[in-house]
Amino acid sequence: MSAPARNATLPGDPPGGRRAVAVWSVGVAVYFVAVIFRTSLGVAGLDAADRFHVNASALSTFSILQLLVYAGMQIPVGLLVDRLGTKKVLTIGAVLFTAGQLGFAFSPSYGTALASRALLGCGDAMTFISVLRLGSRWFPARRGPLVAQLAGLVGMAGNLVSTLVLARLLHGIGWTPAFAGSALAGAGVLVLTLLFLKDHPEGYEPEPSPHQGAAYVRRQIAASWREPGTRLGMWVHFTTQFPAMVFLLLWGLPFLVQAQGLSRATAGELLTLVVLSNMVIGLVYGQIVARHHAARLPLALGTVGASALLWAATLVYPGEHAPMWLLVVLCTVLGACGPASMIGFDFARPANPPERQGTASGITNMGGFIASMTTLFAIGVLLDATGDDYTVAFSAVFVLQAVGVSQILRLRGRAVRREQERLVASRVETVHVPAV
Repeated sequence: MSAPARNATLPGDPPGGRRAVAVWSVGVAVYFVAVIFRTSLGVAGLDAADRFHVNASALSTFSILQLLVYAGMQIPVGLLVDRLGTKKVLTIGAVLFTAGQLGFAFSPSYGTALASRALLGCGDAMTFISVLRLGSRWFPARRGPLVAQLAGLVGMAGNLVSTLVLARLLHGIGWTPAFAGSALAGAGVLVLTLLFLKDHPEGYEPEPSPHQGAAYVRRQIAASWREPGTRLGMWVHFTTQFPAMVFLLLWGLPFLVQAQGLSRATAGELLTLVVLSNMVIGLVYGQIVARHHAARLPLALGTVGASALLWAATLVYPGEHAPMWLLVVLCTVLGACGPASMIGFDFARPANPPERQGTASGITNMGGFIASMTTLFAIGVLLDATGDDYTVAFSAVFVLQAVGVSQILRLRGRAVRREQERLVASRVETVHVPAV
């Protein structure tokens, strides 16, 4: 695939520019707040266990239910984005995740807290796919990988806010004021969305598609799934994202405090390192993929291999606790998991036409969250079954990685060939378009 062909502006590409950045920033702000709410339990896991008097399995249920709702909503949300547009879906999402965070703040019992996290997961599910769609509508296609990585970077900044700000508020002013106060950010981005967000630039309206009921939905899903690039994207996302997600969302803090003997403050600094590493590596991966499409799989598989190696070294270290230098390296490498998962969208995007981008992105985005949900559950069950043996519990990571890598290797040849065929066909169509 030659660089000139990849970097050329495609017919009908939106122009980008300052207006695009401004509108896209509103959508990314919604995603930023959603990630703060999503990851807020990661710094409150031990507090939640005390507040609701639950064990490890019940504690993991908070995140599992949230991710179950998130993963289950991905295809419906993709269809909604394709059908209704970004603004409407982001508006609904902001209302739901703000209500969920507020409900979590005032939940008097484990059951109501679970319901609040489910509501939060439903709203959160509507954000990232919408932001991807917004980027594809406002920026040229050649900017797609970088724009997607930047969106992921902003999301990690939301994780940073949870780690640094919300954690301090939680231990400073208490559970209800911290979570209820953070819900104000959701109300703020809802207002911004209603006032300033637009689905697309003027003159770049998508072709209207008449609603065709259940048959339309089935065709959208089936057509997206038939593309090897969509399935490869899903498995790349599945295999790369979950180690860091599980670490940040729930089990990182307990692992570092209970298994590694660190203080909460030191453990929080290591969680922050994961986030900062993610933000730096995201910029690097975005630039590499934008310039060298052939680097996509090596980057993804290299990240999987490095994270597996560091996890193994940490878990089997012969001393009572792993040394700090090893934990620092582990957290730095875990920071690459998020950017590597974004590569999955760079396989799904060229495999599908614009009218299926939301659906294909939804299928891809399901991968990592299904893996995260499965691993969260497995770790909680294994911790209870083994008396908090983190070495056994975290070994579940390797099982999921092995499954994902096998599927990536199975699909990579077909996906790359299909992508090359589509590129050649688009060049031929461009050449034969008569001048006007």
